[in-house]
Amino acid sequence: MTSATEPPAAPFPPETIAAFLAFCAGDWLSLRSCFSLDEAAEAAREAEADEASWHSSERGELTVTYLAPEQGGEPGGLEITPPGGGRHRLLFRPDGGFQGSAPDGAASTGHWQLWPDGSLELTSERAGASVRERIWFTKANLRLRSSVEHHPDGRPGRASFSSEIRRVSRPAG
Repeated sequence: MTSATEPPAAPFPPETIAAFLAFCAGDWLSLRSCFSLDEAAEAAREAEADEASWHSSERGELTVTYLAPEQGGEPGGLEITPPGGGRHRLLFRPDGGFQGSAPDGAASTGHWQLWPDGSLELTSERAGASVRERIWFTKANLRLRSSVEHHPDGRPGRASFSSEIRRVSRPAG
């Protein structure tokens, strides 16, 4: 079992975008439930369809690395390695925008907002679809994420919910 360092000593929940991003760094045990809302609607219309075909769950390890800002006044970024592999990068700007890159070379852009409750909301568009993701901590080592994708016509496409527990090292002794 690998271990990660404890989360940074900072106010909880994080109060700035840079603090939030730094707080995300670590190795996480993740349980993710995914829902295909298109298939759920189709299954409802065709009652003979398998009820379970529209959702799935997966467990895995997620590694998140904080990317220190290249210039002063910038919040930095995150490099995310999901259970299936492939690294995603998100670079945040102080004006509320971010840029993302995926292993397949696809790029995305979007906006972020850190809410007073300490949650981070990301809104992005890719291939005509919009995705809204919310990330929040209930405890320093428990992070929750939800996302909903909408098609260009406004119909919901996919949704997911993840609960993630940070791996921490045991104190020496």
